[in-house]
Amino acid sequence: MKVAYIFTTTRAHKILSRMIIPQLEQGRHMVDVVGMFFFEDNAFLLQKGNEVGERLKILSDQSGMLLMACDICAIERNIHKDLVEGAKIGCFPDLYEALSGVELDQVITL
Repeated sequence: MKVAYIFTTTRAHKILSRMIIPQLEQGRHMVDVVGMFFFEDNAFLLQKGNEVGERLKILSDQSGMLLMACDICAIERNIHKDLVEGAKIGCFPDLYEALSGVELDQVITL
């Protein structure tokens, strides 16, 4: 099964750092994560130097998983030019286009 996550919750850091990332790193998440999209302050998780973002970058390099921050959110927080290598910024049309080539089974909003 292929899934994409959209992070809107204020608890995204905890969910990622304690649950999803360790499971992905250990190969026991049980699904292929093809993309992650970050809204509001969650965009900070993709900023260079952020532990969560740096770990996600490594996982993205290994799997090809899309990492994308909401463009307006990243620009408003002045981090749009300071995201981990490979992370993109965009809006829903960009997300749809980026994921259009994968056979996505579910989108999960957290």
